[in-house]
Amino acid sequence: MSDRLPAVPDDDLIVEGEIVDDEPPAPQRAAGTALAIVSDRRAQFAARHAAYVGLGLGVFFRRLWESRSASRFDRWLRGAEAAGDREGLLAIEDRRARFVKDRHDRRMDWLEIPGKIAREAFWILGATLAVLVLIGGALSVARHSWAMMLDPFVTAAHIVAFLVAAVSAGWFPFLVTVAVISLALLWTLGRRHARGMTTGWLAPNQEEVGVVVTADGIVVALQYLPVAEMRRAFKDGWVPTFHQTPVLDGQGYSAVFSLPYGVTPQMVADQRPVLARNLHRAEVEVWPSDAEKGGVGPAGFVSMWVANRGVLSKPAPEYPLLHEGTADVFEGVPAGASPRGDAITLPVIYKNFVAGGQMGMGKSNACRVVMLGAALDPLAELWIHVLAYNGDFDSYAPRLARYVKGAEDEEIEAAVASLDELYTEVARREKRLAELGAKKVTRGLAMQNADLRPRLALFSECHEMFGHQKLGQEATDLAANVLRRARKTAIWLGFDTQSSRKDAIPPKVVELVSVNACFYVKSWRSNDGFLGDGSFAAGIRATELRPGRDIGTSLITGVSDAQFELLKWHFVEVNDDTGYDAAAEVIERAVAKAKPGVLSAPASAPAEVRDLIADLLEVAGNEKRVRLAELPARLRALAPGCREYRGLTGAALWELLEYRGVRVTNTGNVPRLDPLDLHQALPGPGE
Repeated sequence: MSDRLPAVPDDDLIVEGEIVDDEPPAPQRAAGTALAIVSDRRAQFAARHAAYVGLGLGVFFRRLWESRSASRFDRWLRGAEAAGDREGLLAIEDRRARFVKDRHDRRMDWLEIPGKIAREAFWILGATLAVLVLIGGALSVARHSWAMMLDPFVTAAHIVAFLVAAVSAGWFPFLVTVAVISLALLWTLGRRHARGMTTGWLAPNQEEVGVVVTADGIVVALQYLPVAEMRRAFKDGWVPTFHQTPVLDGQGYSAVFSLPYGVTPQMVADQRPVLARNLHRAEVEVWPSDAEKGGVGPAGFVSMWVANRGVLSKPAPEYPLLHEGTADVFEGVPAGASPRGDAITLPVIYKNFVAGGQMGMGKSNACRVVMLGAALDPLAELWIHVLAYNGDFDSYAPRLARYVKGAEDEEIEAAVASLDELYTEVARREKRLAELGAKKVTRGLAMQNADLRPRLALFSECHEMFGHQKLGQEATDLAANVLRRARKTAIWLGFDTQSSRKDAIPPKVVELVSVNACFYVKSWRSNDGFLGDGSFAAGIRATELRPGRDIGTSLITGVSDAQFELLKWHFVEVNDDTGYDAAAEVIERAVAKAKPGVLSAPASAPAEVRDLIADLLEVAGNEKRVRLAELPARLRALAPGCREYRGLTGAALWELLEYRGVRVTNTGNVPRLDPLDLHQALPGPGE
């Protein structure tokens, strides 16, 4: 039989059924309405905030009870006993005994108050009547009428009647005002208490949670850490002691708190993902570390800084010396800002520098920032060895006394030769200081003696040098020897690399460096390779930075009294497509202010005079349209000794070509040069 209904009525087909109402029964409708109300976010919001008043009332009475009873002392005694703090236990017992005695004395005083009030009221009433009688008698005598005797009493009655009327008129508004203020205070008290709650319908929603970090919130966060010893301590009545309760610290909160027996700061740092979640923060926004090692608290305490939500995603402020100003390498150069919002100055002279991390996370920009600040010191002599074929420091060339770029044996030999020269210079300066009777080179001494001016040498992509099969060991030994002896001679070394392997940045070099910056790395080995052994265990963990998001942010040590800082580096803008480099204008200003002699090129690299058009034809080859941004690097590779090419950028080359009448096309905002236009170019002056 077909499942389809017949096309025509069938008299034999009988359908049985029951006609029902379209609407569900009343109880079901009521249940649906109630469910809709309960599920509505606005209803939940209203109910939660109304409940805050009741919660605040409970907190108020609990605090009132604790202030009148010894329960808080009992709780403190249990915590001190669980922590094994005998001195604290005795101190709390002494305070408890004094509190009980004072409470007893106060209660006995209260029992005597009614009798005192009755006695005082009797004398006050008697004195008042006596005064009224005296006034009435005086009026009677003065006006020769005994009726005046009652006038003071009548006047007093009128005054009382007026006061009663005034109080009656203002009583209701007064009660309303008191009620509103009381409700507001109770709501505030309840809401603050609810912030420490992580579960339950009274817990604030995600828009409200975690805005303020409180001691109660930290305690709750610790209670839910998966650390067995800590959970057992909480169960036994232990509570943290706050050496420093959460206080505003820049764009976040700082706190220092104790740990129970069997729990170390490292164990808390290991659970940072859970701790951050419990505090309603991203993992990178919570930084627990050993308070004693950081010098901010006793041994066994944790120092924790919690950033305001989303603050790490904000860019660093503009480089402060971009448009004006000079620097002093003896005082330090601008580096960036901490999440607290504090400007961080990177110390240079008397310190040394290592930057490391994965590619693309910002270590090259960090070195550019350091050297740009150093360039703005008129006394500083700068050497840069870039052991790769990149143009990160091409625009710096006019301010450099030595600039070598490349990864071939010739460039690596030049880098090692510079280290050897620096080691010889250290010995010479030590003798010179002895002659002058000085302990170290100061700025005043460097201004008076040109041969003691600060000399800074940066070795970028240093893994090519330290990992070289023939020269690596020699480079390691020379670098370590310079670092050991150069601190007082105003000679500074800087290194950056992508790898923390010993053939990329030797451990004995890292341990002699005072300022270590580590961008995102994958493993604790890489972390300790750049920041020093034991850094990961102490909670200094660049592994917690977010790859691809925290570009330009590093953990750095040696820049403040803190154990470490989270540093958002200034960004010196550069555009590889157009050849624009914001550092070029700063370098022009730095060259104009530099002292004579600090720009001297080494004797082994005399200046060359080149034919720009001929060199461009040679480096362009048979290509039809070459990106203009690629040509300065090719020119420098063709003629490393040419000073004009050392600081050349794509934008500057464009101006030179326009001056010579060479056409440059600009398609899709990418300037290009056609070699055919070079052949047709008009000769420039002097060519």
